Amino acid sequence: MRAMAWWGAVVAAAAATGAGVAPGAGVREAAAQDLRVAMDVDTTMIHLGDPVSVLLRVEHPADWSVEWADSLDVAPFEVLSYGVAPPSAAPGGDGAVSAAALVLTSFELGELEIPVIDIPVVGPDGTVRTLFTDPYRIGVVSVGLDESGDLREIRGPLSIARNWWLLIPWLLLAAAVAAGAFLLHRRRRARPVAEVARPKVPPRPHHLVALEALDELERSSLLERGEVKTWHVRVSEIVRTYVEGQLEVPALEMTTREVVAGLRNAALGSRITDTFHTFLARCDLVKFAKLRPGADASQEVLGVARTLVELTSGPGRGPESGNGERPDEAEEAAGGSR
Repeated sequence: MRAMAWWGAVVAAAAATGAGVAPGAGVREAAAQDLRVAMDVDTTMIHLGDPVSVLLRVEHPADWSVEWADSLDVAPFEVLSYGVAPPSAAPGGDGAVSAAALVLTSFELGELEIPVIDIPVVGPDGTVRTLFTDPYRIGVVSVGLDESGDLREIRGPLSIARNWWLLIPWLLLAAAVAAGAFLLHRRRRARPVAEVARPKVPPRPHHLVALEALDELERSSLLERGEVKTWHVRVSEIVRTYVEGQLEVPALEMTTREVVAGLRNAALGSRITDTFHTFLARCDLVKFAKLRPGADASQEVLGVARTLVELTSGPGRGPESGNGERPDEAEEAAGGSR
């Protein structure tokens, strides 16, 4: 996949002590010890327009929840992609971890700063605590900068000395090939051979191929061996291959954001497209952000993949509701992906 392969190589999950809580954030006494935020950035220097991978991790009690914003203002940087993962159990089983993955870029030169990001966390009684990340400086340099600063003269086109004698062997070769093709054509016409037309085997439907691949993955022992990442990478590849063949969206060469844009153009309907988005983002976070859901959650991802294939298979993609999808199955798929 292009730039960052959805992320390229996202850094490892932040350490438990992380960036902490900024003074005045509204987290006091015992609650402050249970709420922590960490921000990982994969570089301190980029070229103009290069991607920057950012991972936000919030550790909180299991009965608290993170209210992620629909969009983040990180000027002077621009947000290329932004995905949120469902909460997962913290290492050791004490509390939970919520994570969000961003890809940023900038088209301004100089020493720039990712600003403070405020993250609200809501308790079971409705209490809101706000965590703050630390600002992070990144240098943005120009591509192909000439450190001398001198302007160079434009060079004219180079002239190539022509040696016409070098063309003679190629002309003789072309004449020999043409003569051979002519003789072969005459020989075939002199001795015609009746050829029996073989019926063409139609290609197998894309949805059947995808469903069989999902069944084979379900029968595998990846989850029993603890290979959760391989499981999610494989199920994501199966769905992307299906989308490329069935819906003609080149998903294998696209980021998740580009795939979702292509699906919207395919007029699948908002709920099915949103379910695709949630499914792919969830697989990306396991692949790149090192989240490790349990076996039941992993099986749930495969079930969502199977439902998406079934909902979008066939020339007309089945009976549709007003927004382009079967409402009962779309709601079930959307609910299973959360």
